[in-house]
Amino acid sequence: MAATPNKQFKNICVLSGFNYGKHKEFMEAAIDLGRSIAARKLHLVYEGEAAFLRGSQVLGIIPRVLKPLGSSSDSSTGEELVVSDMQERITEMLNHADAFIFLPGDLATLEALITLAS
Repeated sequence: MAATPNKQFKNICVLSGFNYGKHKEFMEAAIDLGRSIAARKLHLVYEGEAAFLRGSQVLGIIPRVLKPLGSSSDSSTGEELVVSDMQERITEMLNHADAFIFLPGDLATLEALITLAS
């Protein structure tokens, strides 16, 4: 029986909806996941502006069209990569992540899941 390579994931991409609305439990789960990623000293690749995650390196990948919606001026938030469109965002996520975690989201989250799975 051949040995299975044991690859350690270092760069985790998390995708989710931007607005949890009435679903407080989804927000709490996302916060718990972020804490778990930071505790393990993993790097977070995120679908929006770089989010501050104490103890973890963060890369936020955001399409230029969404950039005006919010701006992070705090240098402690990590690195931010502004891309031309949603397709380039997916490509960059694939280039930077070893594994993906999908949290409850919207149709854009579902589209990303389908695109990444194909």
